[in-house]
Parts: sequence; structure tokens; C-alpha cells
Amino acid sequence: MRIKLGNIFAVATLGLGLAGCGYDAIPAAEANAKAKWVVAQDAYKQRADVIPDLVSPVQGCAKPAAELVGVTKARAGAIRVDAWQLTDADEVRQFGDAQAQLTGALNALMAASQDCPDLKSSQDFLALQSQMDESAGRLATSVHAYNAAVRGYNLALQTLPTMLWAVTLFRGKTPMAALAEAADAQSARK
Repeated sequence: MRIKLGNIFAVATLGLGLAGCGYDAIPAAEANAKAKWVVAQDAYKQRADVIPDLVSPVQGCAKPAAELVGVTKARAGAIRVDAWQLTDADEVRQFGDAQAQLTGALNALMAASQDCPDLKSSQDFLALQSQMDESAGRLATSVHAYNAAVRGYNLALQTLPTMLWAVTLFRGKTPMAALAEAADAQSARK
């Protein structure tokens, strides 16, 4: 009876020790970062889905023709990065650059559309503008949340006690790349 009680005590102590030592912190942080990435990808997709509806009414106005071409090219160039590619800094940077180019083209289109009186009075266009503004806020918030989750994951790989697990059992785990946040992201989140 004494051996069985001793074994139970040893297993319980080992279980408690492992629970408190950060063994599951790396997989949990990785899953959190990937989940935040999915939310950011969804925000990018929602923005991309609104673009054709936004471009249609602007086509009737002659002034923003160059901006329309810019938006169309930027939307076509906006690439997709899957969660398994998040450790590839070049892929994430290219994705961020393509999204920044699309944001710049959209901003130029919106500025040029202000010169078209028909658009300024169109309730449909104003509703689309509002959707784009909401989309920009969601994007800024989701990218910020993703970057915070990436910092947590990368920190778990580099600090004690989780670093001990990173160099032993989770040796294949590499740091994830963060997305560059737009300069106006702080104002969009407020």
C-alpha cells in the first residue's frame, strides 16, 4: 500500500511541477497568435470584399480614373499568407507591403472622390465610405492584437522557464514575424 501511495504522490507532484513550469505556454502562445492571425486575415478579406462595391460608383466620375487603376492593381497584388507561413519574415513583410499599398491606393481614391459632387451626395457611396472606415478600424485593432500575440509567443521562446522547453521538446518552433502597423493605426483604434 505504501508503494502505491508513494507512486500516486510522485505522479501528482510531477504533474503539478509540469503544470507550473511553462510546458504548455509555447503551444498556447502559438495557438493564440495563429488565432489572432485568422481574425486579421478576416478583416483584410472583409475590406477586399467591399472594394468592388466602392469602385463601381466611382467609375462614373471622370476625375479619379488613375486612383481606380491604382486600387484595382493593389487589390490584385494583395497576397494571402497562411498561418503556417507566419515564421517566414519575408512572406509576412511582402503581405504587409501589399496591404499597405492597397491602403494607400484606397486613401487616394477616397480623396479623389471628394471632388465628385455626385458621389458626395450619394447615400450608397457614403455608406460604403462608412464601411471602409469601420474596416480600417477593425484592421488596425486586429493587426495590433496579432502583433501582441506574436510578441508573447516569441517571448515564450526566448525566456525562462519556457526557453528550456523551446530548446528541448519544441526545438522546431521558430519566432513568428509581426506585421508593420500603419502610422495612423493608433488613432484608428481609439
